[in-house]
Amino acid sequence: MIEREFIELLKQMPLHAGARGLCDDAAVIPIGDKYLIFTKDMMVQGVHYFNDSDPQDVAWKLLAVNLSDLAAKGASPIGVMLGFTLGEDDWDKSFLLGFEAALKHYRVKLLGGDTVSSQQHIISLTAIGMSVHDVPSRSGAQDGDILYVSGPLGDAYAGYELIKSGRYEIEDPLVMAFNRPKAQVELGQNIAQSVNAMMDISDGLLIDAQRMADASGLAISLILDSLPLSQNYRQKYGDNLDSIINAATWGDDYQLLCAAPKDIKLPMNMRAIGIFTQGKGLGLNYNDKRIMLPFSLGYEHSE
Repeated sequence: MIEREFIELLKQMPLHAGARGLCDDAAVIPIGDKYLIFTKDMMVQGVHYFNDSDPQDVAWKLLAVNLSDLAAKGASPIGVMLGFTLGEDDWDKSFLLGFEAALKHYRVKLLGGDTVSSQQHIISLTAIGMSVHDVPSRSGAQDGDILYVSGPLGDAYAGYELIKSGRYEIEDPLVMAFNRPKAQVELGQNIAQSVNAMMDISDGLLIDAQRMADASGLAISLILDSLPLSQNYRQKYGDNLDSIINAATWGDDYQLLCAAPKDIKLPMNMRAIGIFTQGKGLGLNYNDKRIMLPFSLGYEHSE
């Protein structure tokens, strides 16, 4: 069973209104004049990180990817709850060192959690945030809205390939992009009230842009020439259609993706990459020509 099939079955169950129909990356519950935001992510050894990854990097990434979901809601983090599989003492202690450093870096407090024992590390985190403003969903895009992305795509893909090759420097910016992604918490808070829809890019730009369009009942057309690529990525893979498609489909970028009216001024780093229109589906343009969709739009969990 793939992820979307599993979610469709979950949608048939009794859902809290805060679940937003399971069409978003977080649950939003109004409490008085404020909103509590809940999100949960899991990481599995050999799937989300290499078996020989530094446990401190694993801890950092676990926190960052959860905070990225809060960032996409414009939320201020309150705290997190850790689910952890106990295994080798050295690995576990190293993880905790990295987790503590990441908590201090993002100024987030630990609320609690649970532990089990297992030979394979399966780690989860629940992050809780708060907002005093209306919380953007992925389903709020309007006809004519411009699609924006907050920063370069593909660096995590390049970092993954470097690590897999075994020929890399640990401080290489591309490697760091994979091992220690940055949650755009402050940016999310700054733009949340200016956008109609927002989410973070975890599974790949193409699949996540299509998810936003589908949730909003619209079509989305992307201009691949406009996708931001870092200089480091360009030096490694060039600036051709294949390199752009790889950057747009691999995922793990954790940039913010948002829909906003064309007359709204967003921060300089926000790059316009597409437009929402009436209809359904995803269209791709490159060099002023419509091109076919790639075989895979991004990452989907499957059995």
